[in-house]
Amino acid sequence: MTSESVSVRRATVADAAAIASLSAELGYPVEPGDIEKRLAAILEAIDQAVLVATDADHAVVGWIHGAEHLLLEVGSRCEILGLVVSSGHRRSGIGHRLLTAVEAWAHNRGLPEVSVRSNVLRESSHPFYEKHGYRRVKTQHAYRKTVGEHHG
Repeated sequence: MTSESVSVRRATVADAAAIASLSAELGYPVEPGDIEKRLAAILEAIDQAVLVATDADHAVVGWIHGAEHLLLEVGSRCEILGLVVSSGHRRSGIGHRLLTAVEAWAHNRGLPEVSVRSNVLRESSHPFYEKHGYRRVKTQHAYRKTVGEHHG
């Protein structure tokens, strides 16, 4: 498959099962019903975009999620919150097509910059982003805390 035989379009709720399947490939197993609920909410938000890449048979082979973030210290920018291409379709230009599409969405919203965070363990993604003009600006630790529970 070549990137020319791929189309990129806005996601719909009907894409939830395919998005869930691709998320599992990346190591994030999630129920299609959960994706459907989240996707429905995200699709209503004007400051977020979920785009899918489809092959000649209209099967979803990749997705990207971009969101506008307003940060006090730097202003507004787009952050890529997720990008997945099916393992059988990687290295064929689909990721680049999805990046280009979300960059165009950001540009059309007047956002001057697109950022992405990539886990240090996903070593194959680092050269991918660098090849497409992204430069590493920092390395950081990520922390997470469950809230709302009583701790002894």
